[in-house]
Amino acid sequence: MNDRAGRRRARRLAIGTAVVLALAGMNGPWLYRVGTEKYHQYQINKPEYKAENGKWEIVDFPEEYRQNTIHAALLHTGKVLLIAGSGNNQDNFDAKKYDTRIWDPVKGTIKKVPTPNDLFCTGHTQLSNGNLLIAGGTKRYEKLKGDVTKAGGLMIVHNENPDEPITLPAGTKFTGKENGKTFVSKDPVLVPRAKKVFDKATGEFLRNDPGLGRIYVEAQKKGAKYQTGTQDNYRIQGLSGADARNTYGIAQKIALDKKDFQGIRDAFEFDPVAEKYIKVDPMHEARWYPTLTTLSDGKILSVSGLDDIGQLVPGKNEVYDPKTKKWTYTAKVRQFPTYPALFPLENGKIFYSGSNAGYGPDNVGREPGIWDVDTNKFTKLPGLSDPKLMETSGTVLLPPAQDEKYMVIGGGGVGESERSSEKTRIIDLKDDAPKFVDGPSLEKGTRYPQASVLPDDSVLLSGGSEDYRGRGDSNILQAHLYRPGASELDRVADPLVGRNYHSGSILLPDGRVMFFGSDSLYADKANTKPGKFEQRIEIYTPPYLYRDAQPSLSGGPQTIKRGGTGTFTSQHASSIENVRLIRPSASTHVTDVDQRSVKLDFEKSGDKITVDVPTNRNLVPSGWYMLFVTDDQGTPSKAQWVRVP
Repeated sequence: MNDRAGRRRARRLAIGTAVVLALAGMNGPWLYRVGTEKYHQYQINKPEYKAENGKWEIVDFPEEYRQNTIHAALLHTGKVLLIAGSGNNQDNFDAKKYDTRIWDPVKGTIKKVPTPNDLFCTGHTQLSNGNLLIAGGTKRYEKLKGDVTKAGGLMIVHNENPDEPITLPAGTKFTGKENGKTFVSKDPVLVPRAKKVFDKATGEFLRNDPGLGRIYVEAQKKGAKYQTGTQDNYRIQGLSGADARNTYGIAQKIALDKKDFQGIRDAFEFDPVAEKYIKVDPMHEARWYPTLTTLSDGKILSVSGLDDIGQLVPGKNEVYDPKTKKWTYTAKVRQFPTYPALFPLENGKIFYSGSNAGYGPDNVGREPGIWDVDTNKFTKLPGLSDPKLMETSGTVLLPPAQDEKYMVIGGGGVGESERSSEKTRIIDLKDDAPKFVDGPSLEKGTRYPQASVLPDDSVLLSGGSEDYRGRGDSNILQAHLYRPGASELDRVADPLVGRNYHSGSILLPDGRVMFFGSDSLYADKANTKPGKFEQRIEIYTPPYLYRDAQPSLSGGPQTIKRGGTGTFTSQHASSIENVRLIRPSASTHVTDVDQRSVKLDFEKSGDKITVDVPTNRNLVPSGWYMLFVTDDQGTPSKAQWVRVP
């Protein structure tokens, strides 16, 4: 622990002791034992309490601007993009009521933005030009068993013609050779041509491996009698000649069981200046719950998701080129569960922490490791505690980013499991043999924890629930600050609003943190009343903004090249100890792979601070950043926006 942190901790303990003696306790659960809500408010609003614990406040959004915010991103204009799409509300989906808001946290203004498709459960990331890339979303809501009236399922279409692909239109009929039942496709499908296979040694032709297409089919009529129980081959109606001989379907069970969500291919760039969505070429694969991650060359990798038939995308990942606005497949396949936590490393490879948001087999793509996308080599990383409880865990790149240390927080069992983990796990990827070790434990097992990197190098951990989607009234109204290297978490002021599924957090340019969303399954401890989506936005003001005046920061260039310098003005330059370049967040479903805080070397001269931007483009991907300076009391400035081209 450094001297300044030690002084702050000693001061916090001294203040806490004085208040305990004077007021019979004011922190954490003590607050609720001493009396009325009025007394509680008096205590948490005391200046010395806020200077050690911070303060939470709910933003007053007018009723007409409220929505079920699922996704949020900080734009380089300083405004926050709040995306709901249909907001996990099928009535909105059926009515094509899709919502987006832009909120200015400084001016308090809110604007409705036309939303072109259902961007519920999309993926997003910051682009080098300052736009936000958004890809995927919802084509169909899930149908639970009991609500499904027509038998449906996956049909694999085979094409044995090595010369030509074949396209089957929506409405194509498939009739089983054994069961005699007919099913109809919901969408068109392109089935690639067969691949000729030759003996590598002799060059002799061996066989044709059929091209495969996947399509969702449904019975023509309602009722259980149209279900199938076993695999069957299916003749495709409307084909003749060679097409009829070469093309056929194979399906396993087609039944009335639960039907998962289906994704869309649509992709957009959101322009923060024009404040509108701009349509770009769609992805090759439909994706619902995908992760978008920046690669070394500035292109964007799109991974995982449920496809247009509600199946986990079978490892077919693709890359978006911001210059051409087009997508191309990666050379090789690799499958992950949905919303996998994928972070670019300084060597150009991708770190997968094992964190994910669900959907996918429990034995596919869940082990953490380092992935070389070009060669498809995946090196597993050992030591992870509670490895079966990684779904809905959070992962954060600890500051500064140069250290390449990551923290994995909490998590739960696959699907609707009641199990959750109180573990934090830390891994140093610069070790000769990286492995996970346990960090300080949370007070409770925690699904859906939020983690925000602050400009003073601390990390705010908040929210979550002990059970799946807050079941059993299990929301955790606690927040902690973690400083990398510390052996414990420091409890700070308790949030006012519970946050679980469909929630997130965003660091703002003034050093505060905003929280959005939460989608409890039930509203009571007995799990008898349906939950209601949490539309309130909450702001946490960290302790550092109650201690001293923020150091000033002004002037300087808006653009600094990698390896270049920029000079800024501060009346408090002599007291500045740290400079950080923080990439703005794009947060959803406990996933925020954009967030990173880069340490900058700097020099001081009078009221001038000259900063150096590192040369490694994987450490500092092209784009807009918030530049913060922090003084010797740990108080950060307001951010200056800087673009790294």
